[in-house]
Amino acid sequence: MKSLRRIFGFVKPYKWQAILALVLLAGMVVADLAIPRLTQTVIDEGIDKQDMQVVGNSALMMLGAALLSAVFAIANTLLSVRVAMNTATDIRSAIVRKVQTFSFGNLDRIQSSQLLTRTTSDINMVMMMVLMSLRILTRAPLWLIGSVFMLITTSGQLAWLILVMMPIIGVLVGIFASKARPAFMKVQEKLDRLNLVMQESLEGVRVVKAFVRDEHESARFERANEDLTLQSIRVHQLMAVLIPTMFFLVNLSIVGVVWFGGRLAILGDFNVGQIVASVNYMMFSIFPLVMLGAMMGPLAAADASAERIFEVLDSEPEVQSHPDAQTPSRIAGRVTFEDVCFSYNHGCDEAVLSGVNLMAEPGQTVAVLGATGSGKSSLINLIPRFYDVDQGRVMLDGVDVRDIPLDVLRGQVGIALQEAVLFSGTIRDNIRYGNPDATDEDVVAAAQAARAHDFISAFPDGYDTEVGQRGVNLSGGQKQRIAIARALLVRPKVLILDDSTSSVDVETEVKIEKALEELMDSTTTFVIAQRISTVLNADKIVVLERGQIAAEGTHAELMASSLIYQEIYESQLGNGEVRNG
Repeated sequence: MKSLRRIFGFVKPYKWQAILALVLLAGMVVADLAIPRLTQTVIDEGIDKQDMQVVGNSALMMLGAALLSAVFAIANTLLSVRVAMNTATDIRSAIVRKVQTFSFGNLDRIQSSQLLTRTTSDINMVMMMVLMSLRILTRAPLWLIGSVFMLITTSGQLAWLILVMMPIIGVLVGIFASKARPAFMKVQEKLDRLNLVMQESLEGVRVVKAFVRDEHESARFERANEDLTLQSIRVHQLMAVLIPTMFFLVNLSIVGVVWFGGRLAILGDFNVGQIVASVNYMMFSIFPLVMLGAMMGPLAAADASAERIFEVLDSEPEVQSHPDAQTPSRIAGRVTFEDVCFSYNHGCDEAVLSGVNLMAEPGQTVAVLGATGSGKSSLINLIPRFYDVDQGRVMLDGVDVRDIPLDVLRGQVGIALQEAVLFSGTIRDNIRYGNPDATDEDVVAAAQAARAHDFISAFPDGYDTEVGQRGVNLSGGQKQRIAIARALLVRPKVLILDDSTSSVDVETEVKIEKALEELMDSTTTFVIAQRISTVLNADKIVVLERGQIAAEGTHAELMASSLIYQEIYESQLGNGEVRNG
């Protein structure tokens, strides 16, 4: 339960509310425990002696105790809910803040579907446990201690029954707890899988429809859903055995009180009121153990969820700003790769890039060509430190990028990717996402450079047009041009265009290139492209093959010296036609 104990660190900001909730809970327990003793008084001092005043006074005191218990319970619940909800909110925010610090390497290992489960189902489990800790889990031991004490003071002759039953119930609860936690962990893992299948089906619904795979996706979901159901059934089968067994032991204890108490009453050593009070206190002492037993399932589930939450919160970003990182006084945009080796497995035995040496001068346009899997995207991902190199170094103006604060480094790098990601909001908000303080004039200028101004102006609401979920109301080319405008608006010293015009027609692409030359003449630009026509005028063309630079130079130089480049050129432009690579 170590992970669950750590969760209570998030309760500290609300400790006074939690303490007051526990004080109210203690008052409620005292009021509840007073009622059996008052019942004994009614029977032994009132009914047996036919004293209506004792009956009336005791009845009024019982009513007062019941009212106090109800008021304390309501107040405790209100405070407990407030503490639990605020705690869940803080944990949820902590997870989101932590995820925002993750590097691509962290996100490669922790899938988005798992993160969604942790911020929803797992946090809900933990929230319910905080709530129950301020109510049931605290109430039960207080009830147990108080009722045992009252049972001893009421009838020490029957108190031995509780000493027999408590170890039996304790062993039963311990056995269940040892089996419940791993079972609940598996439930959450099955839920991760279900969320993953659902997420993939929803995000790829157009592909599913296009390839008529509706039944296949439904079958995938059914398998994941059935796995979750079966695992949940196994868990609740444990509960199905535990709870009735514990209630049987409770009833057995009551039978023992009635049996032995009845014999003592017949012998004249016991009063009827004592028997009634002893039965109540026996129930009050055993029932908390039953409650705790019933809570072992949710408690095990919450502990498993807490462990999964701290798996995220304890993860250290693979890429971090070094403590001694310094902000350069001036950034011109010279990018240098020196003997770079990189692997997603943190070792150069299976390197994605190896022995890469490359320099891009300020204002130059460097085009990167290569087959799928040659390392093009991996190369440009090293510039803003989405990943760190395993060997060698990447430098910006002669300074290792690892020695530059991350926010400073990435603030100087503009990126437009092939898969243009847009957020809910207006087109204007999406363009100035990286520069929220940009003026409307700056937004329009960036849109014009990206050749997006005309189609944006054609919308009835223009730049205030609401973007649908993931840009569903825009075409692929429109989304890419908005993404390019977003990258341009930050006025970066290094601009990365990762196949960002793949959905744009050739004529528009040429216009974008010319606009970029005018607007970003002092910016170092890296262009990854499939169409060789896109990069013919680049200052430098780099051909990657199996993670190594196979050729480097201008178009004319490569046509004269590189067989690989000649083959790429011939395959696309050899017959005078431009075809997608």
